Formats: sequence, structure tokens, C-alpha cells
Amino acid sequence: MNYQESFTNYLRYEKRTSPHTVVAYKKDLDQFVCFITEMIGEFDVNRVDSKLVRTWIVSLMEKQLSPRSVNRKVSTVKAFFRFLMKEKIVETNPAVNLPLPKVRKKLPGFVEEESLHHLLDDGFFPGDFRGVRDKLIVALLYATGIRLAELMQLKGSSFDTKNYLIKVLGKRQKERIIPYPREMNNLLFEYLEIRNREIGYFPDILLVTEKGKPVYEKLIYRVVKKSLEYVTSFEQKSPHVIRHSYATHLLNKGADLNAVKELLGHSSLAATQIYTHTTFEKLHDIYKQAHPRG
Repeated sequence: MNYQESFTNYLRYEKRTSPHTVVAYKKDLDQFVCFITEMIGEFDVNRVDSKLVRTWIVSLMEKQLSPRSVNRKVSTVKAFFRFLMKEKIVETNPAVNLPLPKVRKKLPGFVEEESLHHLLDDGFFPGDFRGVRDKLIVALLYATGIRLAELMQLKGSSFDTKNYLIKVLGKRQKERIIPYPREMNNLLFEYLEIRNREIGYFPDILLVTEKGKPVYEKLIYRVVKKSLEYVTSFEQKSPHVIRHSYATHLLNKGADLNAVKELLGHSSLAATQIYTHTTFEKLHDIYKQAHPRG
């Protein structure tokens, strides 16, 4: 029986894990299977013990993988054996309680408020189909803090334009409602008008290419990178950086942490609390600049 395939199907259909995460899990698991096969001549889940897993971890570190990458791969193996325990195929999880390399907590980077306002308000985007679409991509990411995958799934019907709300389907198919700025309607209507006139009407997808195909990850990354290059020298220029900026700006303006958690679609408060470190850094800088003995 192919336990790896059963595991990925479990992630895809029962856990409703995002396609991107399923691919990452499968890649990590395939690497683990290859290593174990080389070590003992076959991949037998009942012969995998903590000593073998520890040897694999050491091999990853010897390849100069970052602590974050090593920890992610070990998490995949832990999840795999949790699944096998659930299915009563193995009795123990050999990947638990093992020493792991420490991950230095990296604070999320963000773009300053003024820079994003400058980008969206001061004529950087042309008025043709591509320009209006690209502006809508950046505006939606910053106005709502949604993930890349969530952005790609948006439909025209996702918007309640009377109440300025957007319905988003997040991780594990969890639905949430996010408010957006009133002026977003003008950009949305402008995009829909030019898209329907020049490209075509698409009831099941909002953002499309010039050929009428759904937008894809690389296109959105390219749009965001090119757009942010106009207003910031910050090294990271990705959709996730705009999501970080959204969360950081809300907290800097005094938004409640639990409210930001719900807006971002985080399953736990711990995932949102990392943004408070960025906020505290900002407060510390303000203190140093403003206090006589700062």
C-alpha cells in the first residue's frame, strides 16, 4: 500500500489543506522516503525509528539547510506518522521529541504606509486593462490582507458592494468576511467594465489575463514585485509582504489583536502575535526619537 499517496489524499480531501502546502508536504516526504530507502534498503514504516529520523536530521544539517527548512521537513514527517497512527498502521511517532536546530525568529518585513499610499494614489498604473487589473491586485492585497491563494479564487460575487464586504475562502475551506475601503468599489467597477468589454465576462473568476485565463501565482508575484519597486528599496517584494504590511499598519493604528487575527484568518493568536514585535519596534524607534533621554 502506498502510504504516502494516502497521506496526501488525506491532506487534500479530509484536511482540505491548500494545494501549495500539499505539494510542499509531498516533496519533503519523498525526500525522507528516499533517505530511508538508502539507509535500510526499503521504506517500511514499521522499521522507521527515532534513531533513523535523527540520522536524517543530521544529514539535512550537513547539507547546510537552514534551521527553518529542517524544522519544516521534520514537521512533515511528524504529520505523516500522526496520520499512520490515526489509521492504526504504526503505534508510535518516531519524529517526536527529537532535538531540532533553533530557528531564529524573523520579524515579518513590511512596506511603510506612505509608500503604499503613494503607489496606489499617484498614477503609477496606466489606464489600460493590464494597468487597471494590476492596480486592483495590489489594492485588494493591501485593503484586505488576503493570501495569494485567496486572491486567485475571488469572483465578482465575492463582493458585497453595498456593505463594502468581501467573502474569502481561506485555508481548510474556512470562510470569512472582511471589510474593505469604500473607494475600492470605484476601482473594482472600472476593472469589471474594461475586462467585460475587452476580454469577456467571467462569472466564476475575477482576475484574468489578457487572454481570458485565470491569473496564476507567477503573474501576481511579478505584478507585486514590479509595483513595489516604484516605491521601496525593501528587498522582499511579494504578496505576503503586503499582507504583513496590512497587519502591521492595523496594529500600529491601535487595532485589537483578536480582530486582526480574524481578519487574517489565523487559526491561533500566536500566529498573529508576531506582528506585535514589529509594532513594538516602531514604538521603540518613536521613543528614541521623541524622549529627551531616548
